[in-house]
Amino acid sequence: VFIVASVMLSLMMAVWGGVTYGTLRGTGWHLVTVVGALVVAGLLAAYLVKFVQKTRELRLD
Repeated sequence: VFIVASVMLSLMMAVWGGVTYGTLRGTGWHLVTVVGALVVAGLLAAYLVKFVQKTRELRLD
């Protein structure tokens, strides 16, 4: 549950950065935030998949 929530928060952060980058206040750092948040979301999603696979392997589901 916490991993899924973290993925969702990372995706929301990426959306926020993208929206802000598209405004007059947007800077390059907002674009860096988008890329960083998407990378973190991808890594967390990969971790979630490995975690689920491992728990199924150990019969902890």
